[in-house]
Amino acid sequence: MKNIYVIVGGVAGGATAAARLRRLDESSEIIVFEKGNYISYANCGLPYYIGETIKDWDNLFVQTEESFESRFNVDVRLKNEVVSINREKKEIKVKDLVKNELYTIKYDKLLLSPGAEPFKPNIPSIDDSRIFTLRNPEDTKKIKDYISLKNVKKAVVVGAGFIGLEMAENLHNLGINVSIVELAPQVMPLVDFEIASEIHQHLKTKGVEFYLNDQVVSFLPEQLKIGLKLQSGREIYADMIILSIGVKPENKLAKEAGLSLGNKGGILVNEYLQTSDENIYAVGDAIEGLNYLLNKNMIIPLAGPANKQARIAAYNMVYGNKIKYKGSIGSSVAKVFDLTVASCGLS
Repeated sequence: MKNIYVIVGGVAGGATAAARLRRLDESSEIIVFEKGNYISYANCGLPYYIGETIKDWDNLFVQTEESFESRFNVDVRLKNEVVSINREKKEIKVKDLVKNELYTIKYDKLLLSPGAEPFKPNIPSIDDSRIFTLRNPEDTKKIKDYISLKNVKKAVVVGAGFIGLEMAENLHNLGINVSIVELAPQVMPLVDFEIASEIHQHLKTKGVEFYLNDQVVSFLPEQLKIGLKLQSGREIYADMIILSIGVKPENKLAKEAGLSLGNKGGILVNEYLQTSDENIYAVGDAIEGLNYLLNKNMIIPLAGPANKQARIAAYNMVYGNKIKYKGSIGSSVAKVFDLTVASCGLS
């Protein structure tokens, strides 16, 4: 009797797990549900499409729905959102977002890889149409189209992590005047201050303004401009705002199913990437995985760990819990204009 493996979410975690499951079990039924329009894309390339370093839209995509299905014999269902899990019956309820219909699917093993969503603070007017976040290709198109349609001349990036700095660079490359607002006393808070100070000097040479030790307390929507009021009292006006102040785990499905969550809201997994339900595994940005150096669970939203976790989880789903996930030390690297900035381990 063939097994039914169901995967919630594509991209680094879900798509990698599906490919690995097929190689390990040629006769199983594998179904991937993705509520978005794309099964596998290069997250890191999204800012560079906006900045026109990547000119061809198709170059953002690792696999299409059709190529993935034909290569791996996997049932890929885009625009299908898993809305609930019935752990007792081992089935999920799915909403077809095109037909607006609900249906159920049975599973033997379930893998959750829903990723993370951009954090949006509860500030009045945060839903103004001139304020954007960047998570997926749909967001990328919205930003790109808005820049072209509105002939954007000035932008503010809130948050100076990897995505924030990459967005600042790519907007600058389009000839847009860019300002950065960061709550921490330095850009790229993951690195030591000695490294960050080099980035500060480099940003100055590029004409990028940045406001450190400051945060947005309110947005100031006007007819022609969108403004930010900072805690320091300063007001900045621009044509658009990019919010890049971190992500939070997409945990709604797991929470409603009664799975254990960690202190930061991530899905708790054991060393085999198994949740509190023995038939459900989880990987990627949605989990609180092991930090190898601190020996405690943390949210590490990076593609590298998600890929490794997906391969290990797939093996354990097929053969039982044989391989342990030893954790991540959070290695990362980013291009900031003419600099390459990398960090590994703890600051």
